[in-house]
Amino acid sequence: MNHYTYYPKGVCAMQIDYDLDDEGKIYNLKFRGGCNGNLKAIGRLLEGTDARHAADILRGNDCGGRGTSCADQLSKAIDESLK
Repeated sequence: MNHYTYYPKGVCAMQIDYDLDDEGKIYNLKFRGGCNGNLKAIGRLLEGTDARHAADILRGNDCGGRGTSCADQLSKAIDESLK
């Protein structure tokens, strides 16, 4: 299992940490900062899911007209880690 840390841009969350196993599944997803309850829920919902599929679902989600969101930033983090 590999651990990743991503520093999102343009959102309230300051840091995203997660692990990917050898099959590309997400584990231990945690956001630092941001909307605590919602981001904990995203972590629970994505636990053990395919990272590529999760990124595809979350990509393009907007928060308050910012052009991005914590979920969209997670998709960018996942895309980067899967390269």
